[in-house]
Amino acid sequence: MGNGITQVAACAGYTVTMIDIEQAYVDRGIASIEKSLAKLVSKDRMSQEDADAARARISTAIDRTACADCDLVVEAVPEILELKQSIFSELDSICKPETILASNTSSISISTIAEATSRPDRVIGMHFMNPVPIMKLVEIINGKDTSPETNAAVIEASATMGKTALSCNDAPGFVSNRILCPMLNEAILTLQEGVAEPEAIDGIMKLGMNHPIGPLALSDLIGLDTVLHIMNVLHDGMGDDKYAPAQLLVDMVEEGKLGRKTGQGFYTY
Repeated sequence: MGNGITQVAACAGYTVTMIDIEQAYVDRGIASIEKSLAKLVSKDRMSQEDADAARARISTAIDRTACADCDLVVEAVPEILELKQSIFSELDSICKPETILASNTSSISISTIAEATSRPDRVIGMHFMNPVPIMKLVEIINGKDTSPETNAAVIEASATMGKTALSCNDAPGFVSNRILCPMLNEAILTLQEGVAEPEAIDGIMKLGMNHPIGPLALSDLIGLDTVLHIMNVLHDGMGDDKYAPAQLLVDMVEEGKLGRKTGQGFYTY
């Protein structure tokens, strides 16, 4: 997600610093960006000159102090509350007072993340969809203290990146995953109960409901660990057992079958 956000921001004309915890991860991210830009050029969706200019706007670092002068920082680390709070606390001390701190979280409370800072009015959610260069939506999540000015600035930045920004208020799963993940979980329950095989479940939803990808294949793409995490957030946040994750989902995550990223999920990759 981080390299995708970097790419769309650089292509929009922003000067971007991409930061990760190890040089190897930074190098891998840059390689992904260069491959994506080359693909756009090969399909005549971007000129070589524009691709070169976008790449030139990107610098890299493995030290977060490199973002001290940035106007907008978008965090895209794993969905671990304590990790996000630690990073936001550090960013709060590094960045200038007017900097907006945004999280690409898919489910964690923006208000809770903001509590780790002295600027909760300038903390907001920017939930990009994957793959970032292709998907048009950015789900904007306002924490309880997010200011209207912060919301407006982030909507404007999203539009500059060629995205459609739609806002919602902080709640478990926000809008996208509150609706999506229970559907994915229901598909997993359907498989768990022996109602149909994966190919049939996905085929019925694709052909009958006009979904571009079936729910089990989508779960594999998202990562079963991420789906489980979001279901746990919904279950805990809503206090309703209808959001309880399927036992099959729990078992597969415990077995390390996380989908595409491990080569094995509901399908083999």
